[in-house]
Amino acid sequence: MEQEQNIWQQKWVVGNWKMNGQLQENNALVHKLRNFPAMDKVCIGITPPTVYLSQVHNAVQIVLGNKIHTCAQDVSRFPDKGAYTGEVSAEMLRDVGVDIVLIGHSERSLYFNEKNDIQRLKIENVLRVGLIPLLCVGESLKEREDGREKEAVAYQLSVFKGLKTQNFAVAYEPVWAIGTGKVATKEQIADMHEFIYSEILSLVGNNANIRVLYGGSVNEKNAADIFSVPHVDGALVGGASLKYDAFTAIITAAQES
Repeated sequence: MEQEQNIWQQKWVVGNWKMNGQLQENNALVHKLRNFPAMDKVCIGITPPTVYLSQVHNAVQIVLGNKIHTCAQDVSRFPDKGAYTGEVSAEMLRDVGVDIVLIGHSERSLYFNEKNDIQRLKIENVLRVGLIPLLCVGESLKEREDGREKEAVAYQLSVFKGLKTQNFAVAYEPVWAIGTGKVATKEQIADMHEFIYSEILSLVGNNANIRVLYGGSVNEKNAADIFSVPHVDGALVGGASLKYDAFTAIITAAQES
């Protein structure tokens, strides 16, 4: 993965399109984004559905001011090519220009019953081909109400133990805040992000490069406040990333934070 800037020192703003997009509207959005003024303090990523990865990657090769990273929403747990109908391997993602891969988004757990064992396999596959896994963690509303939010997140982070890498990217997304319009308070975000930092260091040692993003109803109105919180290294943005004005306002807030 090319790194013109040290992305482990930048704020990350990664847009997760989820199951949205079509060729024409993708072109319109990405064309605007690639003409956006340079933001040297921000690592920008776009995460389209798999069928549009090549379209997005090809479109962002010609940019005026920013390197825009192509990100994938998921990857196969199987490491090699073979008879796995419907699956897309990490090697295939690299082949079409992907840099970063989301792992363990709560929607994968909710709808496809993916747990730590599957996520660990996916992370290993992504690392093996030289891409960056972005692990999504977060507690349910019941876990938060029961005071078990750190226990839940620590369990999810345990997939990092023993990995052969010093680079760790995490998106903290409280499940109760994803797509609901609810946002964790600044105090809740600060507390959990500090915990995630300390937990990663305890698992892998003090030489780790760490980026911890916040996700969960991030938009152009609350981004600046969220970026002001200690240990918040960026945002994983859902619905707002589909709108040029909203997404670029979030990128600008990251640049100015």
